[in-house]
Amino acid sequence: MNNGNDKNTDLKSIYEDVMLPNYAPADFIPDRAQGSRVWDKNNKEYIDLGGGIAVNSLGHSNPMLIKALNDQANKLWHTSNYISNEPAISLAKKLTELTFAEKVYFSNSGSEANEAAIKMARKFHHDRGENRDEIIAFENSFHGRSILNISLGGSEIHKQGFEPLLSGIKHAKYNDIKSVENLISNKTAAVIIEPVQGEAGVYQADKNFLKSLRDLCDATGTLLIMDEVQSGVGRMGYLYGYMKYEIDPDILTSAKGLGGGIPIGATLTKNDIASSLSTGTHGSTFGGNPMACAVSNKIIEIVSDTKFLIEVQKKEELMMNLLLEINSETKTFSGLRSSGLWICCDIKNADAFDLLDKCYENGLILVTAGNKALRFAPALNISEDDIKQGLENLTKALNQL
Repeated sequence: MNNGNDKNTDLKSIYEDVMLPNYAPADFIPDRAQGSRVWDKNNKEYIDLGGGIAVNSLGHSNPMLIKALNDQANKLWHTSNYISNEPAISLAKKLTELTFAEKVYFSNSGSEANEAAIKMARKFHHDRGENRDEIIAFENSFHGRSILNISLGGSEIHKQGFEPLLSGIKHAKYNDIKSVENLISNKTAAVIIEPVQGEAGVYQADKNFLKSLRDLCDATGTLLIMDEVQSGVGRMGYLYGYMKYEIDPDILTSAKGLGGGIPIGATLTKNDIASSLSTGTHGSTFGGNPMACAVSNKIIEIVSDTKFLIEVQKKEELMMNLLLEINSETKTFSGLRSSGLWICCDIKNADAFDLLDKCYENGLILVTAGNKALRFAPALNISEDDIKQGLENLTKALNQL
């Protein structure tokens, strides 16, 4: 162990001794954070433009969220799913009032929200006496890391060594309605799709494609599931991304930004589909936790405001303009894409993980999309000053390649 004053190195050494090696974290250890700024154990400052991978929707240590959490923590932490609680009821009411949905199921993560969605879809058809259990997902998609979700996903790397995967799952081509038509049948229970493929590099669904997909599902009696684990709760400049496309899903999954850093997941649907998960058919020990729901209530209250969402779109424009200026100077990016405050830069002649290390050295937190792209998913309420400072730090990192 390091005997100097490098607290990051000391803790990283302990980490390597005691933690499973499935992650490869940065060499620094955060100590505290406020808004979009983070300080490590050595008191070095960073601008956070990664947002915990689209989780910290209102930044770090947001005083309004702290108050919501503390107020609830002083009243009730946990019951069980034998007993409901007011924060969960209030949150479900908000979500149903603001979206297409009529019923909500709470869990702890996006993976769990997707598990509930697939179970619900299959059970819906089973209860109608229909032998429909197949699911259509999409190439290059990401839905989580459980066995079901890696089976749904499009990454071969995520699947290696975990076989056998779940049967009954087919993969169509994103933005290609013909490929869906070739796979859909009277055995298809549901199609699951992300309105933006985030892990693949922030690729948006085409509006005509999604409308055609909605029509196809209606014509064939297939349920349409929207995975909005990353795209939801303001990330795209809309409360939920489906709203941009002027169609409604049958089932929607939400997590990440829904809790702003507190674990929570939600599966939203309509009454006739919800009835398939009758008493005892599904459950979660911690789903609907009062403290998580209290925080999420405040987040939804803030993010659903139209003025707030317009500001998200303005910040998207600012970031894209600044990134275009950076690229005109450094000639580093081969592509730039955005969907709200969800941005991806394709890197020309460098490994994205090497560039990420350079960003850390220069006081900037980002995430990658594979080894050839960087992703930005900052707090939705990030200040213009923090955007500009963060991108100045990115320029420094690019100039060191």
